[in-house]
Amino acid sequence: MRTAIILSASALLAFGQPAAADTLENVQAAGKVTCGVNGSRAGFSSIDSQGRWQGLDVDTCRAIAAATLGDAEATEFVKTTSQTRFTALQTGEIDVLTRNTTMTYSRDGELGVDFAAITFYDGQGFMVPADLGVTSIEELDGAAICVLPGTTAEQVVESVFSERGLNYTPIVFQDAKELSSAFFAGRCDAHIQSSSGLASTRATLAPNPEDYVILPKIFDKDPMGPVVRQDDARWKDIVAWTVHAMVTAEEMGITSGNVDDMRETGSDTIKRLLGAGDTDIGAPLGLNADWIYQIVSQVGNYGEVYDRNLGSGSPMNLARGQNALWKDGGLIYAPPLK
Repeated sequence: MRTAIILSASALLAFGQPAAADTLENVQAAGKVTCGVNGSRAGFSSIDSQGRWQGLDVDTCRAIAAATLGDAEATEFVKTTSQTRFTALQTGEIDVLTRNTTMTYSRDGELGVDFAAITFYDGQGFMVPADLGVTSIEELDGAAICVLPGTTAEQVVESVFSERGLNYTPIVFQDAKELSSAFFAGRCDAHIQSSSGLASTRATLAPNPEDYVILPKIFDKDPMGPVVRQDDARWKDIVAWTVHAMVTAEEMGITSGNVDDMRETGSDTIKRLLGAGDTDIGAPLGLNADWIYQIVSQVGNYGEVYDRNLGSGSPMNLARGQNALWKDGGLIYAPPLK
């Protein structure tokens, strides 16, 4: 999610020197990948009732560990806040930030960090009670909308309703939890927030999640993905191509369930991707030839990761929407692995 930049790059470095440039060697020496996460955002990074970390951001970290160490469980998760996440990355406390962090020009240009790839395209959405019978924004004319002051959501709702010639009454709350409580108590007709935030709120705070619907239209742009330091080009490539590999696997129909068969009986292209071909696909990144096989067999392809954490296989039940593959009308797209 978007938050104000608290520290400049120079201020961040004042907390300590960045880690040595060869992050892969550091990770291999430590025997683990250390990832900065939110820790309290359902669907992205949280701890389940059995004490196990779960979420899209968590599985992204596990995929990096599978690629670099051959073990998706060779991970350490460090909780970070909106204020501490970039500091933790800059000072080397973490190897990669996988924490629902939006890519913006100012962050990319001023903080000495690189956004490696996009794992989730987010934006502002509207949630309504199912019994309201609303299926589109146009049907919310005259509605009472729960909003937080000074947020992107407040700006978006004004723009969306104004552009459509619709009227609304803003019901303003200073605190997100107070706002959610008021919405579920029926004080507002609609709740606007990032679509992932709405899904998380519905799954964790709604008395009965099935009683609330997130409308399909998304507004504004919040592309999120893993972030690395700017001092290590190879590590950025490893993190980026880990994400691309999961997407490519989904595109090619390679899943955690069929990856062993595909490695033996698939096309020459699939065999090469899974480390069973004549070409060592891991060599350019300093990885083992079977790095993609390890990702898919231990973590899954992008679609599997999405479905179990955010989609139909999760309490979030968030439609793929913009996060469908490009060939299915979404924005998820991987460069060629060749």
